[in-house]
Amino acid sequence: MNEIDKSFEQVALIIENARENAYRKVNEELILMYQSVGRFLSGQSQMATYGDGYIDSLASFIQNRFPGIKGFNRRGLYRMKQFFELYDGNEKVSPLVTQLSWTNHLLIMSGCKSDEEREFYIRLAIKERYSKRELERQIDSGYYERYMLSKEKLLPEKIKSKFNPFLDSYVIEFLDFPSTFKEKHLKKGLIESMKKFILELGKDFIYVGEEYTIIVGGEDYRVDLLFYHRTLRCLVAVELKTGKFIPEYISKMDFYLEGLDRQVKKPDENPSVGLILCASKNDEVVEYAMSRTMSPMMVSQYQLQLPDKEVLRKKLQELANMDAVRLQ
Repeated sequence: MNEIDKSFEQVALIIENARENAYRKVNEELILMYQSVGRFLSGQSQMATYGDGYIDSLASFIQNRFPGIKGFNRRGLYRMKQFFELYDGNEKVSPLVTQLSWTNHLLIMSGCKSDEEREFYIRLAIKERYSKRELERQIDSGYYERYMLSKEKLLPEKIKSKFNPFLDSYVIEFLDFPSTFKEKHLKKGLIESMKKFILELGKDFIYVGEEYTIIVGGEDYRVDLLFYHRTLRCLVAVELKTGKFIPEYISKMDFYLEGLDRQVKKPDENPSVGLILCASKNDEVVEYAMSRTMSPMMVSQYQLQLPDKEVLRKKLQELANMDAVRLQ
């Protein structure tokens, strides 16, 4: 590419930035409009004349005044009212609502049961720039419940003191595996579905490679999957196991992390982190196995089917009840 062509790229960047700014501005005005309509309807709901008949008449009036306008039927108007009332007076969420599309707001309103859960998904969707399909998948997989349950796990200080991007359980239903399979099939399936696997891990994870080789004492040792985490600024070694967790996995991961730190890690990067992903695990066995290791690592389990969200919610509620009892 010559110098003239390089200057053309600068013009293309200006156009792309302007388009993105225009889209954000349009979306912001759209969300503010829905919020204002919702505020009006919320106020009108205190009047004796308010009801389905009032909403139907308003929807017909809007369609006649603005032919072809979408979203202003009875259902849409009730959603706008709900949208306003859900976040009215919420100082933490109100500044964020215009950063999310209306489609994603509808998913959050229909799929969440608490203010905390709604705020979680709003912030997550903004940070990760989720599409409708990506956000729907995270809500369906109980990502909020799994994240909150993972926060209560005892993690090494090197992870806790920075930022914990790891979950106690991962859902990889997109593999569509039979009931029995080998570790090589699991690894191949995750690599072939890397885009979906990154969605489950988090978009801060950057895929480096598979069977990543470390040479020690003239012999090759291979890490199943290697990632780099942008926020933690460190390498992340992932070991895949099709069976239950056994203590021997810890010493093997210790060895891999030491090799990565000595041979691959750059001077300005943080120590490497390990994730052992098993089909099942006993938390007490994991705690015993990790009690003396100094390496930052986590043992998680994977599920091949979407979890029952109600079961996850009950576990989360039980945990909250236990915490409340401890504080009494």
